[in-house]
Amino acid sequence: MVKRVNDFLLKEILEQPTIINNFFQEKNKLVSDICNSVRGQFDYVVIAARGTSDNAARYAQYLLGSFNNIQIALATPSLFTIYKLPPYIKKALVIGISQSGQSPDIVSVLQTAQKQGAKTLAITNDKDSPLSNSANYVIPLDAGQEKSVAATKTYSASLAALALFSTHLENDNKGRINELQALPDKLSETIDITLRSIDQTNRYRYMEHCVVLGRGFNYATAFEIALKVKELTRVITVPDSSADFSHGPIATVNNGFPIIVIAPSGKMFDHIFSFSKELINLGAELICISDKKELLDLGVTKFKISSDVPEWLSPINALIPGQLFARQLAKEKGFDIDKPEGLSKVTETF
Repeated sequence: MVKRVNDFLLKEILEQPTIINNFFQEKNKLVSDICNSVRGQFDYVVIAARGTSDNAARYAQYLLGSFNNIQIALATPSLFTIYKLPPYIKKALVIGISQSGQSPDIVSVLQTAQKQGAKTLAITNDKDSPLSNSANYVIPLDAGQEKSVAATKTYSASLAALALFSTHLENDNKGRINELQALPDKLSETIDITLRSIDQTNRYRYMEHCVVLGRGFNYATAFEIALKVKELTRVITVPDSSADFSHGPIATVNNGFPIIVIAPSGKMFDHIFSFSKELINLGAELICISDKKELLDLGVTKFKISSDVPEWLSPINALIPGQLFARQLAKEKGFDIDKPEGLSKVTETF
């Protein structure tokens, strides 16, 4: 266990259980009211996002698709800004996800949607941002200022916001509300377990490339962990679905090739477990994130996560070892953990 926190990134990772607990307690009625207002008012959902928030949108594709039977489309912001040829999205609920709420292209998608007559929703950590001012409805994350450049607590809070939104959009949601309320304690448990084993990371001090694999709900987790590793360590890190990886990229695997495998309990576990054994036969070195012993036993490096977290919420739980791994690897490589070279906290794209 870490006795002393010397960087903002670790502090913000450790804050996540409290932030998510507070979010569920304080935003429950707001999100319920928003869902009551928009339910039945749209045919599908369009989500506009960039970077980390785009990974939250990938989570929403599985979440809203499976529990709410809603087709999710990811917006193409440059059609709204540079090409000025926006598609017709009047029948959609248009959701903008952005920690800062500042990026002009994401704001433009919501502004155009409103002009077309669509309902719009902003999920952001800044309730006074341009994105918030462009939306009919706003879900403020209230995660506090995020001082480290790499987003951690605002990403997990975005997933929590989407999970609560999906739950209230569904009519019979009592069981899912109970699962949400149990999540923060599970996150604290995963943080404690991971911190006790994080020194395993020093094995990868000279790593120059790796792959991160997930599938289903944790397809988004693969992309987010890969992004954190790239941002913090300069390691070329490629995220992929385990299904897509078998359609060609698997040819890159050779002896000692490092692959992060995300495989919590759930309907995808058996597939990823079987695929992981195939990767080992090709010489891969697995870094495993799971609550299942049989998968962890395949890994040279293993990060156990708390058990009894339902699959639909597992991306918030399985994310934590990836965040801590990326931070520790940056530390091992001697990089500035809070201010990676070449990055800024707010990135504006057009």
